[in-house]
Amino acid sequence: MSLSQPRTVAPSLSLGASSALVDSSQAAAAPLQAHSNVPHWAMGTEASVLPRIYEDTITISVLQRALPAVLASSAQAQCHSERLWSFQWLGPANTDMKQALLRSLPAAEQATALIDDVMLLTEAMGMLFDTDSLGVRLRLMNAAMCPRFHCDKLPVRLVTTYVGAGSEWLPEFAVNRQGLGAPTPDKPDVLREPSAIRALAPGDLALLKGDGWAGNEGRGLVHRSPAMASGGRRLLLTIDPA
Repeated sequence: MSLSQPRTVAPSLSLGASSALVDSSQAAAAPLQAHSNVPHWAMGTEASVLPRIYEDTITISVLQRALPAVLASSAQAQCHSERLWSFQWLGPANTDMKQALLRSLPAAEQATALIDDVMLLTEAMGMLFDTDSLGVRLRLMNAAMCPRFHCDKLPVRLVTTYVGAGSEWLPEFAVNRQGLGAPTPDKPDVLREPSAIRALAPGDLALLKGDGWAGNEGRGLVHRSPAMASGGRRLLLTIDPA
């Protein structure tokens, strides 16, 4: 996998109603941000926003999308199961993955739109990061998976929430990085400004840059899982280029 230049995504591939991902000439690296007040996020309603994760200053790029009704209904149908469930896959977006995902979903008869979206996003991640090895996890949860603010050690991860609240993240000016890691009595709070917490909306596609991205050590996006009410459900998809 190369994380130095994005690979062009096929023009025929679209993400919902958005246009195809742009080629590498539109994702040229920008100078490293000088201080924490420089915006390190990119947001928009066109898929061309996602390759901006390759810019040195950007640690989160977000394609803002509203889930089509058929996709929202398909996702919601998978949340009525009495049991919590999780689908995991490591490899390319191929027929084997599609069949394995179908077998994992509790409401297979209503799963077509959700499966199509997961397959599309997995294929797009493979093309954007030039890899056939992708770690895919689709999980139904009833509690926050990572309730503390943290940053990932991996290079980059795509996250999107189909049902429930979206992930929360912090602008750099609101972060005290000395507070990251396992809590200890003398460790300060990570959060400098509670009013600065940002939240992804259901349906948003977000690329989160971690500490494992070359040249981004110590600057990984700080984020956490949202709090969940008792009895609530959240359907979350994450995709990691492996």
